[in-house]
Amino acid sequence: MVSSITRIQSDIRGSYASESHKSGKGCQSNFALNLVTLPTTPLFGTDGIRGRVGELLNAPLALQVGFWAGIVLRNHAGQMGPVILGQDSRNSGDMLAMALSAGLTAAGLEVWYLGLCPTPTIAYLTSITDAIGGVMISASHNPPEDNGIKIFGGDGGKLSPALQAEIEAGLRGQISVAGSVSNCGRHYSRRELVDQYGEALKQPLQDKVNLQGLKIVLDLAWGAAVGLAPSVFTAMGAEVICLHHEADGDRINVNCGSTHLAILQATVKEHSADLGFAFDGDADRVLAVDHTGRQVDGDYILYLWGRHLQQQQQLPDNLIVSTVMANLGFERAWQQQGGKLIRTAVGDQYVQAEMLRTGGMLGGEQSGHILCRHYAMTGDGLLTALHIAALVKEVGVSLSEMVDQSFQTYPQLLRNVRVIDRDRRLNWQECQPLQQAIASAEVAMGDAGRILVRASGTEPVIRVMVEAANAELANHWTNELVSQVQQHLAE
Repeated sequence: MVSSITRIQSDIRGSYASESHKSGKGCQSNFALNLVTLPTTPLFGTDGIRGRVGELLNAPLALQVGFWAGIVLRNHAGQMGPVILGQDSRNSGDMLAMALSAGLTAAGLEVWYLGLCPTPTIAYLTSITDAIGGVMISASHNPPEDNGIKIFGGDGGKLSPALQAEIEAGLRGQISVAGSVSNCGRHYSRRELVDQYGEALKQPLQDKVNLQGLKIVLDLAWGAAVGLAPSVFTAMGAEVICLHHEADGDRINVNCGSTHLAILQATVKEHSADLGFAFDGDADRVLAVDHTGRQVDGDYILYLWGRHLQQQQQLPDNLIVSTVMANLGFERAWQQQGGKLIRTAVGDQYVQAEMLRTGGMLGGEQSGHILCRHYAMTGDGLLTALHIAALVKEVGVSLSEMVDQSFQTYPQLLRNVRVIDRDRRLNWQECQPLQQAIASAEVAMGDAGRILVRASGTEPVIRVMVEAANAELANHWTNELVSQVQQHLAE
């Protein structure tokens, strides 16, 4: 890989040299803009840059993203330091990693390459080292043909929208490099740092509780956690049964993991396991399954963990931060516990920003991104799974009993309508028939339900969510709104 990076880096430097010769000003920023055609809509979505490999995402774009991310991170860092780079198991990951590393080193930065690792590994290591940033190559729960680029700041948090905008401005030729980049950086393999992250996951629990006596099924989705999760849970004393536990870029997330729970549910019941956990492709989120095979989503995880922290007086203002997708049943049950719920836009970066603004220590999404600032800066599926398993062991009752004693969800239907046209998808609010249908539904349901229509920031779909006091009402208005989207936006 290093030799390939060196060749790409040489090509970049040759382009710099050509531009430098023309201008007499040293290394210039517009070295290869002709290699990439950018969409008119923003590159950065809910969780970084994401799209189909070979279309939006290719090596020339990744190279330039690496360069401009390096320039922006360097300009905003208090001191020079490395950038930490990792990837999930997708087949396109190596290509994008080589290109990103070439761009970062062309910007004069040192790259610590981890190879296969969960996204939270990048966040954690960036936060505890002198790194000025991190980059993860993953499309999370998306299918194998997609990929993405997630960028972290030096504090381990997702890069702010302002700095993302600076990177995009560089990509679009709207800003130039202040001065020249006189030296190339270096690329180093630092695989041992992944083990350091694994030890950090166990450390807060090792002196308090172990998982002996628990039989746990792990669905690793052929993804980033395959080399780490089994060893961590085994080291904590659990009996572990693994599903989809090899790195496979052709099958990552395919009918498995946190978006497809059926195999996990069946395996938990077949082996009479105590509980199961399903991760997505980059293991930054997790959903649980109790011993009956019942799904335990992010709302329940937040409630159970929040109640535990509340009892330990470790939850300031009894606050949980979630998103507009959080179920009304969860919200009202938490309020009955004396708690407060703040909702944000969908996306863990928005949850994290609100937690930092309010001082909240626990937050997350129904989909399984859970952030607990007592232990980490970002959503971490492995960390969450370990703590929920430890909670089950510590309390001494089954996960099923804990859920039964928590709350009942309101019927909530979520439908995805594929809308390929990017401009039409992002401007769905301008569709008057759809807006009129939404208004009619809101009037009809009143306080008995909620409606959320939004463009996905990670997939080419419009998401329609309807939540109501009864399933018949939710089903009626879901069908009506989906019909409007299909008729006016998906054609």
